[in-house]
Amino acid sequence: MSETYVLGDWGTSRLRLYRMHDGDISARLNGPGTGALESGADRVLDERLDVWLAEGPVADVTLCGMAGEDWLASRTCTTVGSLTVAVMPGLSCRSEAGVPEVMRGEETQVFGAIALHPELAKGKHLLVLPGTHSKWVVLVDGSVAHFSTHPTGELFALLAGQSTLTGPDAPGDGTFDDGFERGLERCEEKLTGALFEARAARMLYGRSRDWARGYLSGLLIGSETAAQITSGTTITVIGDTALSALYQRALASRDCTVRVPDGDAAVVAGLKLARGKTT
Repeated sequence: MSETYVLGDWGTSRLRLYRMHDGDISARLNGPGTGALESGADRVLDERLDVWLAEGPVADVTLCGMAGEDWLASRTCTTVGSLTVAVMPGLSCRSEAGVPEVMRGEETQVFGAIALHPELAKGKHLLVLPGTHSKWVVLVDGSVAHFSTHPTGELFALLAGQSTLTGPDAPGDGTFDDGFERGLERCEEKLTGALFEARAARMLYGRSRDWARGYLSGLLIGSETAAQITSGTTITVIGDTALSALYQRALASRDCTVRVPDGDAAVVAGLKLARGKTT
């Protein structure tokens, strides 16, 4: 019997909804992340679901991310409009250093990646999930042993968008990629001192604003990867295509072997797994 339902990943930066029909994606909708809502979350979700409800019935909705810790056992359900919405929880742990950590949504991509790539269920693996709050996850025989967080995406957004480091949008030399490479070169220096080159290079060397943004990105991502891995490590990168590509560059500079499962496929596989346990 054919069935239409909705899966969604609602993070700090954006909302991604997938309309599923007979197990495949039939349509997609995006929306604001939980960090940028101008009205209630139920209203934002209801407005987008109405677009699809106008085209036909929807059985139910399963969400992960900041919209929603053991994972399947702690899910909650609510009603938005006429639809039952199951909200998946996250995970919590203490890092190897004893620091409290939380994950809200990325675990769905992790479990989805395991479902798509069963080799991840055996032995020990290191995964990175780039994003607003990047997660580094250690898997042992298919279970999340522990994880740690770097708010690299949030720092980049603040420094590139609200500080004076990138300067005005005036002409200059150098591309984002040029700046990114320079950031990687300095990523093991003291971060607060290295940050200022973004501004100084604009003033003294005529660098462009894109160069400065690339420099900050390379410096922050490079600093994050340097803190987490040693050269030659094998890493699985799961996430947005463009952002994952930047992490691949940073990891390649450290001679790491990088595997890149499809991020959308991983989150959909994880949500389908979750929905199978909730319906």
